[in-house]
Parts: sequence; C-alpha cells; structure tokens
Amino acid sequence: MPRWKPDARQRLIVAALELFAEKGYDDTTVAQIAERAGLTRSTFHRHFADKREMLAAGQQTLSRLLAEGITAAAPDATPMTAVAAGLERASMEMTSFNRELGPLMHAAVEANDELKQRDASKSTGMAAAMTHALSDRGVPQAVAQVAAELGVLAFKTGFARWVDPARDADPGELAPLTRAALDELRMAVTELR
Repeated sequence: MPRWKPDARQRLIVAALELFAEKGYDDTTVAQIAERAGLTRSTFHRHFADKREMLAAGQQTLSRLLAEGITAAAPDATPMTAVAAGLERASMEMTSFNRELGPLMHAAVEANDELKQRDASKSTGMAAAMTHALSDRGVPQAVAQVAAELGVLAFKTGFARWVDPARDADPGELAPLTRAALDELRMAVTELR
C-alpha cells in the first residue's frame, strides 16, 4: 500500500461516513476507515486523533468563516446584514465535496446519540463565534445572540436544501440558499409580534 496518496483527509472522511452509515459509528474502527480509504492507520492519525475528531473537523473552520464575514461587513451594517455577510463568506467556501458529504453526515448523525450531541455542540460553537463577532462590532449581547442563532438556523436550512438529494442535480452555489433562508427567518420574526 502506498505511503501517500492525494486527498487523504477527504478520502478518510468519506470512508468514515460511509462506514458509519453501513455499520454504525460504534462498530466502525479506525483500521476499517483507513482500509476503506486505501490508507494506513498512521496516515489516519496524521490527520485525526480519533474518529470523533473527524466529525468535528469542519466546525472550527466554519465558525471562523462566519465570524470573518461578520467582522468584514460594512461598519454601518445592521446585525442581520452582518450575519448575512458571515453566511455569504462561509457559503462561498463550500464545495461540491461538502455537498456530497451532507447526506452521509446526516445518516451517520441520525444513527447515533453521541453524534447527535456533537452536532448540537457544533451549532452552539457556530452561534458563539457569530455572537462574539457581533459583540466586537458593538452589538448588544442579547441582540447578538438572537442574530447569531438566526444565522445558524439560516445556514443549516440553506445547507439542508443544498444537499437534499431530491433537489436538482446541480443546485448551484450554497450562498443563494442561505440568503433565502435568512430572508425567510427575517419575515418569520416579524410575525412574532
């Protein structure tokens, strides 16, 4: 078996998600993941400490991208406009690889309670990063928290639509879907009065 192959990290993630869906998270070993990816266990461990870390691998990057977009928004942007800028920044970084992983990730998460908890903490981390970025812009804490939670919901809604296998074969970019989801949520908030 070759010691190095391109895209090892991506191949490991795909292999893990396929195995989690087939065998379950608890019954999948690191050795099985490495073998499915055509790699060695040592290659796995160069990329990930353990199989749990694989599922959280994108959380920090996504949270950072959301916060960067908020920070880069125009100085006079409203909190929701800043959140929209965060969604735009993060959405533009999503590739067809992310789209292909969506259904596999969903199946793996839904099949395991521990993974459901990790997924919930991912949302919490995204909201915290966005809240912090909004607070740094001088947005009051309560407003920042609400705007961030709406941003997380918009991202998750847009992403779910983007990866939905029932949608067109080419759904285009993610950004228009997250923008549309945020607009829907803005409208829904006006109905709360």
